[in-house]
Amino acid sequence: MILLAAAAALLGGCARNGDFDETGGIRLTRSACPAVAIPAFTGDVTSFDPPQSREARAIDVVATITNLRNTCNSATDPMTVTATFEVQARRAAAGPAREVVLPYFATVMRGGTQIVSKQVGRIAVRFADGQLRASAPGQASATVSLAAATLPADVQATLSRKRKAGDEDAAVDPMTDPAVRAAVQKASFELLVGFQLTQDQLAYNATR
Repeated sequence: MILLAAAAALLGGCARNGDFDETGGIRLTRSACPAVAIPAFTGDVTSFDPPQSREARAIDVVATITNLRNTCNSATDPMTVTATFEVQARRAAAGPAREVVLPYFATVMRGGTQIVSKQVGRIAVRFADGQLRASAPGQASATVSLAAATLPADVQATLSRKRKAGDEDAAVDPMTDPAVRAAVQKASFELLVGFQLTQDQLAYNATR
């Protein structure tokens, strides 16, 4: 499911800035820390009453993952990356106090295709008596090998080499080199967070 839904950026974990260096080029910096993202179609979940119905009038609760942020400690090996987020939920009708428990996943991906690890947790959203809306904070953590997320020295040198106007390859993007591109992809990690959906729930999100 995640392999189909996630559109992992090839430069995941890279941070760019627009500072110009003394040669007139643009400086590119890369962090070994994994990027954090919500895979397509997994950022919200809808429950129905009755469960088998998919009519709008049968919608019971809709929940969404929002405010996703991450912190990363790249001073240790393995690195620890922590994602914090908020689940916001709305029920169709006000009623007595109620708790809704929602499963979610935290998956570490490498190069956009390889699942390194996956954990499934549960978050409880509590509706107060008579309230339509509720929210709850969530958190997911993972570890990533610093060595695996670090580019080889020769690739780093290629990416960071200063190019002056007039040089033969001054206008050539080093990422067009298949070997450089493959090395960057191999060293790029993501922590993906989303609701742990059933096939029916995923299909509903993808086709609604």
